[in-house]
Amino acid sequence: MRIGIDLGGTKIEGLLLTDAGDQAARIRVPTPQGQYDQTVQAVTDLVHELDQVARQASTTKPTIGVGIPGTISPHTGLVKNANSVCLIGNPLHIDLERAIGRPIKLANDANCFAVSEAVDGAAKGAHLVFGVILGTGTGGGICIDGKPLEGLNSVAGEWGHNPLPWAQDDERPGPKCYCGKSGCIETFLSGPGLKHDHFTHTGTPLETHDIIEKAAQGEETCIATLERYEHRLARALATVINILDPDVIVLGGGLSNMGRLCDTVPKLWGNWVFSDTVVTKLVPNLHGDSSGVRGAAWLWD
Repeated sequence: MRIGIDLGGTKIEGLLLTDAGDQAARIRVPTPQGQYDQTVQAVTDLVHELDQVARQASTTKPTIGVGIPGTISPHTGLVKNANSVCLIGNPLHIDLERAIGRPIKLANDANCFAVSEAVDGAAKGAHLVFGVILGTGTGGGICIDGKPLEGLNSVAGEWGHNPLPWAQDDERPGPKCYCGKSGCIETFLSGPGLKHDHFTHTGTPLETHDIIEKAAQGEETCIATLERYEHRLARALATVINILDPDVIVLGGGLSNMGRLCDTVPKLWGNWVFSDTVVTKLVPNLHGDSSGVRGAAWLWD
């Protein structure tokens, strides 16, 4: 059996999977806000609780995979690039193994998303999968034959912190990003980025779900906001295709619930893909909010 842990900013989710991929147990607890030691303890308690369920079906302890909103620096062994800032600079991998008492595998949550959808999700069986997270932030994960690609610097798939490609005059220099740069893809394609763009063009503050709903009702300013978003997403994904040429791109995160993206974006991205034809598939995820925790469980062979 397998345990997957998705360590998020507001919740920690634990999942016990059978080797066939069936859910045996699922538990969610709040993430201790800004408290590193308490976060380690919360994950440990969650694993022990799932262990108790697993004992009823097997004498062998489950493997443990953990997805985090950041990554482990190969240089220092410490967490970097995490939007849960209390994790940054801490030896999370070591501390979790010490607290739990057995080995774990740890990966970026976007990589876990890509693994989940490649193993038994919307891209099942595909050789090369790029998983896109469109939510509070914007990120990506690369999966080859069901295994995450982390890269030499552990930044493979960090798509959201590249500049928006083929930027138009009114997109330069772009909004400030928390990473210290301006005009990152994340500042345009995240949920806050969508809200900021709508307000910039209309002067009307709206939540993302309101923009999407009003666009569906025919509100012209909201339709225009989504069309700008789709144009930018098409350009950004065209660069992914030009570099990786994946078999499938899977959309995840809250904004991926816009069903229109999978229809409209592939009609646009051919303008920037360096090929006479583009047969790359753009698909919605299959496992929804469960993709990250399922991918963490699948980190073990």
